[in-house]
Amino acid sequence: MSWINVSILTSAEQANNFSEFILENSAISASIQDHNLHNKKEEMIFGEPHNGDQKFWQHTQIDALFNTIMDAKKTIKALETKFKIKLDPKFSEIQDQDWVKKTQEQFNPISILDKVWIIPTWHDVIDPEAINLTLDPGLAFGTGSHPTTHLCIEWMIKNIKKNNVVLDYGCGSGILAICAKKLGASTVTGVDIDPQAIIASEQNAKFNQTDITFKNSQEKLIVQADLVIANILSSAIKVLAPALARYCLPNGKIALSGILKHQENEIRDIYSEWFVMQKSSYKDGWVCLSGEKV
Repeated sequence: MSWINVSILTSAEQANNFSEFILENSAISASIQDHNLHNKKEEMIFGEPHNGDQKFWQHTQIDALFNTIMDAKKTIKALETKFKIKLDPKFSEIQDQDWVKKTQEQFNPISILDKVWIIPTWHDVIDPEAINLTLDPGLAFGTGSHPTTHLCIEWMIKNIKKNNVVLDYGCGSGILAICAKKLGASTVTGVDIDPQAIIASEQNAKFNQTDITFKNSQEKLIVQADLVIANILSSAIKVLAPALARYCLPNGKIALSGILKHQENEIRDIYSEWFVMQKSSYKDGWVCLSGEKV
């Protein structure tokens, strides 16, 4: 079995309307990506959904999948007619294959400071002497591949001491909470607003043989932590500042990520009310802020 893939180039302004039209006219699927993905002209778009930032790239590519070449050509012709444009579509045939295996090939073991490895279940352990977390991609955020996850784990490697109490606020898949426990923390609590994240975190913690308490953010939280970690949206980091400071013990430490470089100074100023802020760390346009509570 095979399908026909059609690639067309559009602008940021046209991308959404074009993809919706294609999906309404016999396409099986449609995806939108930067036409310059993985080359020197790649356009980075960061931000949060509500902040009005640009949604798509100026050089956007739509890839649509069809059952037949006739369906594909008919839909592209209708698109040109409706929007009064002339496109240069590229047609290609896609053969059926083992899509599970194809997806798995995108996720390889990740090493952080040669001390922590994040390993999907279909890979073998590379360094038995390291701290190994077994984690598969799932519905909750946190596979280890995102720069903010790297930054937080690097910070934990350098700061967690034996028998520390750790709070992971915005635990996602539970990756940071599990890592904290494996790094020697005695008590770890993970908190998230998403019920699916709590389910994923509990399953991942059990698979990694770690004893961690996970709570929904709507539940009452009573904790005094030596280390507080929050890898969440910057808007939430700002709103949660008094609460996160309250959960942190005097002389305790905090690590904040999910922050873009242009947001760094504002968040640093907010948290300076409770913490002596330290030197930030950076990776691929993202920032990890840290501080010690006074």
